[in-house]
Amino acid sequence: MPTTLLAFLGACTLIAASPGPSTVLIIKQSLHSRRSGFLTVLGNETGVFIWGVVAAFGLTALLTASEVAYDVMRVVGAVVLVGFGIQALRQARRAKGADDGVRADAPKSGRHSYRGGLLLNLANPKAAVFAMSFLPQFVPEGAPHLPAMVGLAALWAVYEVGYYGLYVWFVGRLKSVLSRAGVRRRLEQVSGGVLLLLGVRMALEG
Repeated sequence: MPTTLLAFLGACTLIAASPGPSTVLIIKQSLHSRRSGFLTVLGNETGVFIWGVVAAFGLTALLTASEVAYDVMRVVGAVVLVGFGIQALRQARRAKGADDGVRADAPKSGRHSYRGGLLLNLANPKAAVFAMSFLPQFVPEGAPHLPAMVGLAALWAVYEVGYYGLYVWFVGRLKSVLSRAGVRRRLEQVSGGVLLLLGVRMALEG
């Protein structure tokens, strides 16, 4: 069991370290505040746990078996990503307007940050399919399948809260540099562009 857990946590580290939409959104939100970044992490990991539980009950098999269901989720996910990308680009433009004396919008609420992280994860069909293929590999032989899968999903989510929390902390440590108007605006533009490209790619994937 300890060996299995170490292997599982090692795999979780590799997964979290792979750049993706969640990483981009977490860093983007952390530019606003640590609270916003951490709540985005919590929302994202709630989605991870939900997909893990869904996989434990075997429901994600329905998604992979139905091409229509998968395509619907793929399109929804693409729309969500494009929406986040446009939002980031608009924030960059508003930041420029604030520099020029135009009033900027008020910061978003913590609920908005949490909901954004959750929505981004749940709208990604790849996350569902990945959970179904990933978690069963680490269920110990002879262990009850359902409780073991749910337990691994919970461990996965908690571990990633700690991992991505380091991103939030690191961005906070660089706040004196990142809070400069020009730097922050540029980062908003980059994150917005990346989210837009990821959304377009997801929409075009078969």
